[in-house]
Amino acid sequence: MEVRALEYSADLVGDLLLFVAEDRMEDYSWPHEAVRSLCEDQGFTGKFGELAYCPYLVEGEDKPRKAVVSGLGKTDELCLEKVRKACGKALKEADKRKMRSLSLVPWTLDVLSAADVARAVTEAALLGTYRFDRYLSEKKEVSLDSLQVCYEPSQEVDVIRGLQLGQSLGQAANLARDLVNEPANYMTPEQLAKEAVQAGEKYGFAVEVLEQDAIREIGMTAFLEVGKASANTPRLIIMRHQGNPDQPDQILGLVGKGLTFDSGGLSLKPAQGMGAMKSDMGGAASVIGAMSAIAANNLRLNVVAVVAACENLISGEGYRPGDIITSMAGKTIQIDSTDAEGRLTLADAVYYTVTKEKAQQVVDVATLTGAAVIALGNTTTAVITNSDELYQKLKGASEQSGERVWQLPSFPEYREQNKTPAADLKNTGGRPAGTITAGLFIEAFVEETPWLHLDIAGTAFSSKDQDYLTEGATGVGVRLLYHFAESFI
Repeated sequence: MEVRALEYSADLVGDLLLFVAEDRMEDYSWPHEAVRSLCEDQGFTGKFGELAYCPYLVEGEDKPRKAVVSGLGKTDELCLEKVRKACGKALKEADKRKMRSLSLVPWTLDVLSAADVARAVTEAALLGTYRFDRYLSEKKEVSLDSLQVCYEPSQEVDVIRGLQLGQSLGQAANLARDLVNEPANYMTPEQLAKEAVQAGEKYGFAVEVLEQDAIREIGMTAFLEVGKASANTPRLIIMRHQGNPDQPDQILGLVGKGLTFDSGGLSLKPAQGMGAMKSDMGGAASVIGAMSAIAANNLRLNVVAVVAACENLISGEGYRPGDIITSMAGKTIQIDSTDAEGRLTLADAVYYTVTKEKAQQVVDVATLTGAAVIALGNTTTAVITNSDELYQKLKGASEQSGERVWQLPSFPEYREQNKTPAADLKNTGGRPAGTITAGLFIEAFVEETPWLHLDIAGTAFSSKDQDYLTEGATGVGVRLLYHFAESFI
């Protein structure tokens, strides 16, 4: 979908998209009185989530114009996420009505900036009209193909800046969605590495890919244990954005879980739902998308992103429950379950990021535990951290992106659940507090580095269309990580 900025003029505006606040209905500057009258006839009051569809005639014209009016609710409760949702609902209505082009009239409320609204609307438009139809013989076309974000002359610079940022963030999130939506027979570790290289070439960040022998040389034994049952050999993908060469030692590290398929290994998952395990590389997709947005906007910040990509399958060479394995950090790990594999790959990946890439802060993103879904459902990402300062930055990024986060506790008693007399650690802490103990297992490998763990198991995939998202991968984490990185500038 094309989104562009356009100077506002009654002569230029055809079909309209209007945002109206509940408590500003009376003083709202309606572009056409007929639209106001039709909204009132439909009982539209501006409440959040309300929609009105209004075909109307303009004097001197034979063909009717159309308007979609979306309620924002009360202005003192307004936020960017409500703008995205209001826009997403309106665009779905416009598409259903076979409208091809809409013009959003200039923003008139002073509670949010024109730049932020332009960004949010652009994100909603790109995310809401996304389709993954590569494997369909008959593709369902989106009738709505363009959105003009209109501005008054005084808003021009802000609107264009917001629109451009929204485009890069929407495109990066859709890239992540493409990666997750691909089936596992296509999106192997090798292919994921190729996709990262292509993204680097397109958006301007460096990519290094290590194959199995090179991974073994640097001692990432826990990672290799997970991947050794598959004929598709692992890849270590390292992405670098050198945005601040004046401070080469200041590096933000991002780590994404890259299980391109997870059968559970010998601790086999139930057949029902196993097909969705192609999405177990959602964390990898998030950091690839985030790096694309960071590089595209040339953030003045050094960022390294690491993905340990592999498949967790079954063969005579695979690791077993009861095995004791080693890790890059030198810690030994008792395997309680081969289906607790992501934390093993992340343990080596975060240790590599901290010790070899010298990251001063590290964030790992992973579809790690079903317990996160039980605890927080599909609306909120679970967070474990050893740094309140980093978490406050993440909360600010959450407000900008609309991607909700919630910090879980990390009391010392939880770490005890990961202990065993047979090795330094075991790879499950049991069913109680499963999201917390999984995160704290990874913490044992960050070397006291300020760290955030994001468990996106509930938020990386949607089983239905909702607001500005479509069924399938959500691209969660891309916009969140971008705004988080931006907070260091």
